[in-house]
Amino acid sequence: MARATTIADIRITPVAFADPPLLNSVGVHEPYALRSVIEVETVGGTIGLGESYGDAKHLHRLELAADALLGLDIDNIAVLRRAVSIALENDTTEGGHGMAGMVTTSSTLDRVFSPFDVAALDVQGQNFGVPISTLLGGRVRDSVPFSGYLFYKWAGHPGRPEDSWGAALDPAGIVSQAERMVADYGFSALKLKGGVFAPGEEAEAIEALSERFPGMPLRIDPNGVWTVDTSISVAERLGSRLEYLEDPTPGLDGMAEVRSCVPQPLATNMYVVAFDQIPESAARGSVDIVLSDHHFWGGLHRSKLLAGIAETFSMSLSMHSNSHLGVSLAAMLHLGGSTPNIDYACDTHWPWKNTEDDVVAGSPFEFVDGSVQVPTSPGLGVTLDRARLARLHQQYLDCGLRERNDTEYMRRFNPDFDASLARW
Repeated sequence: MARATTIADIRITPVAFADPPLLNSVGVHEPYALRSVIEVETVGGTIGLGESYGDAKHLHRLELAADALLGLDIDNIAVLRRAVSIALENDTTEGGHGMAGMVTTSSTLDRVFSPFDVAALDVQGQNFGVPISTLLGGRVRDSVPFSGYLFYKWAGHPGRPEDSWGAALDPAGIVSQAERMVADYGFSALKLKGGVFAPGEEAEAIEALSERFPGMPLRIDPNGVWTVDTSISVAERLGSRLEYLEDPTPGLDGMAEVRSCVPQPLATNMYVVAFDQIPESAARGSVDIVLSDHHFWGGLHRSKLLAGIAETFSMSLSMHSNSHLGVSLAAMLHLGGSTPNIDYACDTHWPWKNTEDDVVAGSPFEFVDGSVQVPTSPGLGVTLDRARLARLHQQYLDCGLRERNDTEYMRRFNPDFDASLARW
């Protein structure tokens, strides 16, 4: 007999929203970012929201999971996860999860189950009349601090008008970008996506940021394209200007070698992205800070488990970001608000998204001094704007993109582009 909490319907809507030409170690962002919006509706009529990647192969897996979840009780998340695990047993597709080849060892089950975990918590919170942060143990902070995420970028996508940010291809361009980020959002920490230009040039950009913003915590993330020797050299050059150094070189062995020679903490969202990688990292001393991401750690419940394990191994935590919409930001806020050992300001791509490109109703998020309030309404605290959802879905249909591939896009303009690791 169906209960009010029985899952009656699941709707998965792929969407696309405008993305600037942000440069990174494997290429450049295409004109549109792909995401998916998941609605889980119960017999009682309550709708829970989740958000995930929008690549075609990932959408296929989400559909497999959705079929397996129909008729189950949304309050029993352990049963939901087991059903998705069984549904994926015969899936042989590879890739297709929106990380552009940077993160290749995260758990497929965790990536696929994550938005359903968030949606289930959204339903539970609405049914109990409490925010998700309460279901995760209660708020330990009322707002979550974020860092300004700086990117080298072209002035606009080739063949299209220049965007409002303009070009940032040298230290002066990065400083100008940072000035706008700090003025508009109040960020009190800054992170530079590196791995684009020669390491010395990127070190010069950090030095310019340090001069412009004295005492500002700074980070750089070259996504594993530096050798061990280069990583050590850059770390020595930048010294106390760096709050931490993220994924400078490939693999846990390389990270451990760098860490043994430099004073700065090392952070990762490339080499510790699944639970079975934590013991090896801890044993080798590879990583000080895990940049969690509920999209590939299995949702909010599993991310809380990660927080406990990180505390056990004396690792610190922050949060990684991919191009995202408001459903994901709300989930990040509940997680960050209820996790005591989030030790560093979290990443977010939010400033890079046009304000009108979202699927949530209204304007529920405001950055004040770089922080955003944790929602206090029941569940996620956001609702869908169906007109916005329809517009971004039509944009997905019209744009023609079905997977994220930064390297392929870059090679349209630079056929000899090298995306290999440890190339500097």
